[in-house]
Amino acid sequence: MPYELSAVVGSFDLLRNRTAGIGEAVVAPLRRWLGLMPVTERLFEEPVGPTGRDGAGPGRPRTVMSAALERTLDHWSRGGPIACVEADFHGGDGYQIAAVWRNGARVWGPVHTRDFTGPREDWPINAALALLDVVPAGIEGADHHDLFLEVGLGREQDTHGWRSAGRAAQWATTYDEWQRARSAEDERTARAAAEFEKSRRLPNVPVALDGKAIMALLGIPPGPLIGAATRHLQDLHLEHGPLSREEAATRLRTWAANQDTQRRGR
Repeated sequence: MPYELSAVVGSFDLLRNRTAGIGEAVVAPLRRWLGLMPVTERLFEEPVGPTGRDGAGPGRPRTVMSAALERTLDHWSRGGPIACVEADFHGGDGYQIAAVWRNGARVWGPVHTRDFTGPREDWPINAALALLDVVPAGIEGADHHDLFLEVGLGREQDTHGWRSAGRAAQWATTYDEWQRARSAEDERTARAAAEFEKSRRLPNVPVALDGKAIMALLGIPPGPLIGAATRHLQDLHLEHGPLSREEAATRLRTWAANQDTQRRGR
């Protein structure tokens, strides 16, 4: 699958602050409190070009590092380190370019390569991320660290995808705000999955009472509670072995009473 990236990477909070009021700019959250702003030709007044101060020339990759972008990053980097990164891969072949700004000036790069046989830590984008003070995760047994993947740069495949991710997070003014909302959504998803699992009927596990018998016993209409009751009986079967209809009915009444008590306590 083709992969294309032309972006500015830095602290999410810094990029959100610096791009406030720029209609074309969006900032997508990455991991490690980073943000990514896709760079488009419309983003800055000066058109992007393949020559000049960007380090490109005959036979070298086209890069978004125009003079207008460099002046902007000079200013933005006074608030924290920022990297401009670019990658383009098709059919396994491609290139990376990266440069880093800090304290109002470009301090590294642009560095470009089409050779990815060396250590991953030396690849331009990984090297730039390290200069942004991104520390590799301590994964035991790992024979290499790929900061590109660790911060989530593989999540989208092109500028369109990153712009969509940025628009989805436009409501968040800080990374912590976005992270709290994401954690809350993850918790809701986990609870929903747990509730679904409670009512999911297990294949090939017998149940002492069918749905009609459960409705008649508990005096309830068709609905999710029937599935939960069926799953409870199946769990009892797995834990204690086959149940008689009488024992199943007794156990199910106790379970239903506990469910009712829990609902009232919420």
